[in-house]
Amino acid sequence: MKRFATAALITGAFLMTASPAMAAPKDGHTTGPKADHVSKAKAYGKLCKDQSKKHVKGVKGTPFSNCVNALAKVAADDEVTPRDACKPLSKKHVKGEKGTPFSRCVVAAQDLKRQLKEEEEEEAPAEVATA
Repeated sequence: MKRFATAALITGAFLMTASPAMAAPKDGHTTGPKADHVSKAKAYGKLCKDQSKKHVKGVKGTPFSNCVNALAKVAADDEVTPRDACKPLSKKHVKGEKGTPFSRCVVAAQDLKRQLKEEEEEEAPAEVATA
């Protein structure tokens, strides 16, 4: 009985120490406070936080989900403009809200493009200096 308890204790201890390592993302990117700027820039939800998460009848997705998808398109392709990416969002004003879902999405997409451009400029001189 003592052997069984010892084996169970050792196995449990091994599993407790191994589980965080196995749960870590394989690509090395994290979204925590110590994440690099690229990972933080990909947190599109933060840029779209002012969008509504309520479904509108007859419209695919929510303004929030459409904004997040638009930002993903902008980040993935340099040719996509913020205006084109945010087309699915409504241009109707909502009483008590500042701007329209479309205009807020365009502003968020422009901010993302600016962030990505700044990160590229920060990385470029470092690459040139090492070459």
